[in-house]
Parts: sequence; structure tokens; C-alpha cells
Amino acid sequence: MAIAPDSQRRRLPGLELLQPPSPSPAEQLKSCLGSLQQDWRRDHHLAALWQDWPEIAGPQLAPHCRPLELQRGILTVGASHPQWRQALLYNRPQLISALHRAGHAVRDLRIQQHHAAQSAALESEKSIWARHPSRTDIHGMGTCPQCNRPAPNGEIQLWSRCGFCHRQQLAVPQAQEA
Repeated sequence: MAIAPDSQRRRLPGLELLQPPSPSPAEQLKSCLGSLQQDWRRDHHLAALWQDWPEIAGPQLAPHCRPLELQRGILTVGASHPQWRQALLYNRPQLISALHRAGHAVRDLRIQQHHAAQSAALESEKSIWARHPSRTDIHGMGTCPQCNRPAPNGEIQLWSRCGFCHRQQLAVPQAQEA
């Protein structure tokens, strides 16, 4: 049986307690990130490709295309416009060669059209919400002519009644059909 070092032993009258070893000193963030990058490269992870993509694709192609998926050595690259997709197809052998020089184990390239619509979708949601009829801070409050309850003026202007009355009116024909 092993004996615990003195730093892990705590002596009390008639009792000896074992404590867990003191934690190792915290590692610097820079060295953690460095080891993470090495793991990405060793495991042929897509994140390593993202990091190297500007050098691999070059300053003209890189802003208009990006690696999307890496499975079984096949890299899927998305292009933002058909012209950039054509440029990727034209430069396919050079891209594969540049990937190999950078140390990435890519057997083949698959090139597809890809629209980064996430930011555009968020912008459209913002613009929709900016003019939404239920916004009382923009349209103000009024009274519904059907139920005489307070309602946003935007709803009254849009449907000639409040949203609750409008939903009730929409539900009536559905109930009659059934």
C-alpha cells in the first residue's frame, strides 16, 4: 500500500485525513490554443482548413468561397456566386495542390453554390420587426372598433381590428368547413 505525501495528509487529534493533490498550475491560454491547433492539424479537422484557407485559396478566391465540410478526405467548398464557383472549378487542381502543400489530407474537392444567408436572414428579421403592426412604440395604441379593447394602431390600420379579433375572424371559416 502506498503512502500519501505529506502535502496530501492532514492530521487531526486521533485522525488522519487524505486530501486530493493540489491542482496543477493553470496553463496559459496561448499554449492551450496552440495545442488545440495542433490537434486540429493532426486529426485533419475542418477548423485547420478554415485557419489556412486565405493562404490556400489566395486573396482573390478566399473572400468569396469557404470550406463547408470535410468527410473521408473529400472537401466541400461553397462559392458565393456562380462566377466564383466557376473560378473554383477552373482552379481545382491548383487548390488540391495547395491543400497538400499546407499538410491537409484532401483527396478530392466538391464545389457547390453556397449563400451565407445567416446575416441576411437576421437583417430581414430586424427589418420585419421594425415595421411589425403590433409595435406600440412606433404605431401607438388605439381602440379596436370590434371589441373596444386597447390595441396597437398598426394592427387596426392593417386589419381594421385588433390581432385577437382578426384571429377569431380567421378561425370562423375553418370551423364552418369542418
